[in-house]
Amino acid sequence: MKKLTTNLMIATAALVVAAGVASAQTMTAGIPFEFRAGSQVMAPGTYQVQRLPTQTGISIYRLLDVDSHRSIVLLAQASVSPRKGWTEENAKLVFACTDGSCALAELWSGSESHGYAFSRPKLATDETAVLREIPLQPGKGE
Repeated sequence: MKKLTTNLMIATAALVVAAGVASAQTMTAGIPFEFRAGSQVMAPGTYQVQRLPTQTGISIYRLLDVDSHRSIVLLAQASVSPRKGWTEENAKLVFACTDGSCALAELWSGSESHGYAFSRPKLATDETAVLREIPLQPGKGE
């Protein structure tokens, strides 16, 4: 199942890139710590977050490290309700952090009735995660 999801994500991303479609919205976040996004470890820095348009209704996001120009495409795993008090003015990324690492867990764009959850490593039975919120600001495209 995991391999199928990965293959679908790669195929969908390739179709989006091949079509040459531009995103309608780009947001920017300063992430002050190393984090895992999908299967990749990303460095601290400024990131552009872009929802890639699809014709299938699948939510796909691209995270671009502004300094290194390294990017990753992520397939949203599920829709989630925004946390209490979240409004359009405070779009954000949510990271699940344990004693040595953080992983991208959710994204809230502020303009939809729901956010998106992303695949992340499972916690050990004796591990707990602390959620860290990083604000997203309207940003410029590439």
